[in-house]
Amino acid sequence: MDFLGLRTLTVIQDTVDLVKQNRGIDVEFDRNMNDPKVYKLWQTGDSMGIFQFESQGMTNFMKELKPDCLEDIIAGVSLYRPGPMDQIPRYIANKQDPEHAVYTHPSLKPILEVTYGCMVYQEQVMQIVRDLAGYSLGRADLVRRAMGKKKLDVMAKEREYFIHGQVDDNGNVVIPGCVRNGIDEKSANTIFDEMAEFAKYAFNKSHAAAYAVVSYRTAYLKAYYKEEFMAATLNSFLGNLDKVPLYIEECRKMGIEILKPDINKSFTKFTVDNGKIRFGLGSIKNVGNNAVDFIVQNRTEHGEFKDFGDFCERMQQGSVNKKCIESLIKAGCFDEFEQTRSTLMASFEEIVDSISDSSKKSLNGQVSMFDLAFGNNENSEENDVSKQLENIKYKYTNLEEYSEKELLSMEKEMLGLYISGHPLEKLRNVIEEQTNINTLKMKQINESEENSETEIQEKPQYRDGQIVKIVGIVNSVKKKYTKTNKIMAFVTIEDLYGQCELIVFENCYQMSSDILLDENVVLVEGRLSIREDEDVKIVANKITEFNGQKAGNKGNILTIDITNLSDEKKDRLRGIIKFFAGDRNNCRIDIKNGERLDSAGGILMNDDIFKEFVEIVGSENLSI
Repeated sequence: MDFLGLRTLTVIQDTVDLVKQNRGIDVEFDRNMNDPKVYKLWQTGDSMGIFQFESQGMTNFMKELKPDCLEDIIAGVSLYRPGPMDQIPRYIANKQDPEHAVYTHPSLKPILEVTYGCMVYQEQVMQIVRDLAGYSLGRADLVRRAMGKKKLDVMAKEREYFIHGQVDDNGNVVIPGCVRNGIDEKSANTIFDEMAEFAKYAFNKSHAAAYAVVSYRTAYLKAYYKEEFMAATLNSFLGNLDKVPLYIEECRKMGIEILKPDINKSFTKFTVDNGKIRFGLGSIKNVGNNAVDFIVQNRTEHGEFKDFGDFCERMQQGSVNKKCIESLIKAGCFDEFEQTRSTLMASFEEIVDSISDSSKKSLNGQVSMFDLAFGNNENSEENDVSKQLENIKYKYTNLEEYSEKELLSMEKEMLGLYISGHPLEKLRNVIEEQTNINTLKMKQINESEENSETEIQEKPQYRDGQIVKIVGIVNSVKKKYTKTNKIMAFVTIEDLYGQCELIVFENCYQMSSDILLDENVVLVEGRLSIREDEDVKIVANKITEFNGQKAGNKGNILTIDITNLSDEKKDRLRGIIKFFAGDRNNCRIDIKNGERLDSAGGILMNDDIFKEFVEIVGSENLSI
């Protein structure tokens, strides 16, 4: 099994262990592999995390197929590949109406009925030549191999044997052939052609069945133990900042709350905490495994930490240094204690130093020559140090808590993603109205490009050079001078789902450099750059500050690109602008035609009217 399969098996075992640990239940996958609750995930397109079925194309296929048994899942794994995929429409139609399945000859029905009249597996090819033409099992396998490797000379001979049979030199029948078995020559020829075409890409059913069982198990765990399953899935992608945000978003869609790390409740990895998923300490920047192991062991042996001072006291002999403590503070690990993060950030170094100094003084004055000689100091060092520590008066520099934006920024810095919230969350609806792409969709473009050789090639939703709009927070700006001494920039922005890179050439950069500042929220209009073996990027044409207002708010400008519109759409556009123009206008209309930009005056604009414009010209030709 490949790496993805091995990772999935690890996820399954980790989920089973978590379920046992949290619920005291032994998971029984195979007691009933026709569970409607499990198949509903495929039927509704809820396939994120399900082995072999995460891609958008496969998700769409399953939504159409509406699988309700393991046989459908096995077929799905086999069909969604070049060659067999031509059978998908027929398979779906015949599943929905099995009585209308068409067989080239009635003798095929017992063999192909399980797959609704479609050839899906290599084993079916072997069974056809055996049952219809009387081949032996070994000879049937040779035919399968010859078809798969396109050995034309061998296949020409086998066609004759398949149709008319074969006799030896003594006239003994070696292979009866279809005609001897009562199948007409025309049907036999057609069947052989169908097998030859299909066998080029045919899948081994036993292989597909093994994959399908693994897929069913992941779906079963997601259906019945979603918290444990998603925690195990997240753990399998630790350190992968492309994948973890996607599964965090999936958790939120499933109604699973993601909790920030907690010094008294978190372990190394993601865990399940009362139906919620708790972030692990091992994922925090600058907090190494040795430090996490020491924290968890100390907590297990001596109980929960009572407060920040107690934590620092108990960590002084371990591998938890100041940098580690600072990172724990920023990640929110001490938020359940009484001090604010800002207070701890201003105070922790002095507290750690005071504990360290007191410990050294106690130890220096504790051991005498008399104690060493007579061994009377047993446990006295530890007891005196503890008493000394109890008498320390920790001095906190009490400060008001950081703003929500600052707190989220700290979490992002330490964890690589936002946990408590997202700066753009409150703007989600407005962003979705005014954009036509996000980083989640861009990742799906990447995945479809990577899988293009093995997956169905559907009409792409996005294409290279397409005009798109995206909203994101500026994370970094890297300026560069070209060979012709022109300035350009590579800008990284982040939206609700992840990060993407913008390529900003000189003209656009000069017009937007004043707003390309860290943590600014910007609206970007540009064209997609889809290249093989590269992440999808956006070449920016226009970058403006995003104010979070809905389309139609007073002072907005609606720019409509009519460069590629048909005359019919242009006429409809003139009509709608004229109809909604007047004294009530709250939005200016600018018309772009090639390089030319003209104003068409002002109109009344609201959400419903904006949808009318989208219907006529398409969202890709609109810019607010």
